[in-house]
Amino acid sequence: MDAPGNISWAVTATALVLLMTPGVAFFYGGLVKAKSVISMMMMSFGAIGLIAVLWTLYGFSMSTVDDPMQFAGNPFADFGLAESASEPGANVGLLSVAYGATFAIITVALISGAIADRAKFGPWLIFVGVFGTIGYFPIAAWVWGGGWIMNLGSWLFGADSGIAVIDYAGGTAVHINAGAAALALSLVLGKRIGFQKGIQKPHNVPLTLLGAALLWFGWFGFNAGAEWLAEDMGKVGLIAINTMGAAAAGILGWILVEKIKDGKPTSVGAVSGAVAGLVAVTPACANLAPGWALLLGALSGIACAVAVEVKYRLGYDDSLDVVGLHLVGGLLGTVYLGFFATGQGLFTGGDLRLLAVQVIAAGGVMIYSFVVALVIGWGIEKTIGFRVTSDEEIAGVDLAVHGEEGYALDEQPVAVR
Repeated sequence: MDAPGNISWAVTATALVLLMTPGVAFFYGGLVKAKSVISMMMMSFGAIGLIAVLWTLYGFSMSTVDDPMQFAGNPFADFGLAESASEPGANVGLLSVAYGATFAIITVALISGAIADRAKFGPWLIFVGVFGTIGYFPIAAWVWGGGWIMNLGSWLFGADSGIAVIDYAGGTAVHINAGAAALALSLVLGKRIGFQKGIQKPHNVPLTLLGAALLWFGWFGFNAGAEWLAEDMGKVGLIAINTMGAAAAGILGWILVEKIKDGKPTSVGAVSGAVAGLVAVTPACANLAPGWALLLGALSGIACAVAVEVKYRLGYDDSLDVVGLHLVGGLLGTVYLGFFATGQGLFTGGDLRLLAVQVIAAGGVMIYSFVVALVIGWGIEKTIGFRVTSDEEIAGVDLAVHGEEGYALDEQPVAVR
């Protein structure tokens, strides 16, 4: 892992995953009203600023545990990384810290899409800090840092069973976590004024397509980045082809639904399908044969395209479909492994045991994240207020919250003498 090639890939992968959060900003920014684009993008950049600082101070320390029964690691065990920066293996160790930070950042940033067009920035940053601390940091410990999810298979079926929860790159810790929290916040903040199907169209489709392209580009670091820790990086090829294939199949699945339902495939639908495929393959990228990854991508495109319509029937306003994409896609990819994981899935040489631990892990994270986000969001709303006023929402959040406009289209031309 300390070979120059491995280290170079680690730095590259870290940069790729960090780029995904500006990608989220572009993706979300193009989908909102022109008068809310600054607010939407600032929520992602605010998450970068705060979560990166908190991860360095104590988040990384919380993301590993010595005992699977621990809720999280001691936040003061290596406060500010003073110990990590001075130990003999600091070069490699700090790279792991930086890579982990990018996952924490994008998880929290994803949630912002659920409350687009109606959230205050200050309360959002409070939510980011508190949720990162008791939402993401402990869950990272559960999934990757020696916690109960990592040990679930051994507890249920014995240490020699070979059964363990598979979540290679974040189906539970990132996508189910963010999607469940997004559902909770959408309920806390309530519906946008005039909420109904077709309430608004994306104000800048090219911006959204650019954001999706950056996400897809960065996702190769997201899924394959951790391979730098392996001596031979032996699964990089499999992860890369599955990441590409699932996203491509997701496009086809989504636009098929659009063609059947509305008669026309859309560009926003196509890139949403790509994101759906990427979300679903995230936990499964290293444990599926490429053909099964293609099927997963297609199914995720179809399932998520259908799921985004549910909010209108159930009456919750998840503005940019974080629930439909990330919660549904994350659940699908995590549970799908129970059926098709290479050598362990129910239909690929295994039995029901892997499916059982996958379902328990997914359900546990979903319930915990929803409850935590609901309590934090409700507390903020009832004290300092989370939502902008009706007048500010109608006028557009950008000027009211940030004093800026995304597009200065009304400027008078300057006379040239």
